[in-house]
Amino acid sequence: METLLVTAFEPFGGDSMNPTERVLGELPDKICGFGIEKLLLPVEFKRAAQMVCGRFDAVSPAAVVMLGQAGGRSAITPEAVGRNIMNARIPDNAGFSPVNREIVPGGAAELYSTLPLDGIVTAIRKEGIAAEVSRDAGEYVCNSVLYSMLAHNGGCVPTGFIHVPFVREQVEGVPGRGNLPFMDEDAILCGILAAVRTVAESL
Repeated sequence: METLLVTAFEPFGGDSMNPTERVLGELPDKICGFGIEKLLLPVEFKRAAQMVCGRFDAVSPAAVVMLGQAGGRSAITPEAVGRNIMNARIPDNAGFSPVNREIVPGGAAELYSTLPLDGIVTAIRKEGIAAEVSRDAGEYVCNSVLYSMLAHNGGCVPTGFIHVPFVREQVEGVPGRGNLPFMDEDAILCGILAAVRTVAESL
């Protein structure tokens, strides 16, 4: 059976949870006839990229869908672009704090998602969930794994990254976050299921 590689991240930045980890755990083992290969990544620039590229080589998936958290956003946002830059506003979970460092020395400044972005947004919106394409994956570990995987597989299979908002428990009662948007966990799961189905149906 062909597989889809789906990744998520552990908590970071002082949070005790990451909604993408929960989503990953709730995904079924098969979607549209494809097996779902799940991989939880550390929020570490170097090790996360090594792990996702290593798993890609091991399983030869038909597509790669990577998930991450973007606190402050109010919609599920498939990313259009990975940039060849690392900047850490906070240290990663290994204490690494790169400043203006290239992910791939001498690599292209930008690499572009090969997922069906418009189709993903349409499918999520059909579920009544806010979604929009983003052209800014940040400069933290999410962007790093997006760029690293696109550089690694050279676009040989559909590859991309999807950011999700905070969930309620990450906002309510948390100092400094009281006015930030959040999304219900069930809505995030529903939206990601719609996204992964869309990728599978496009293959």
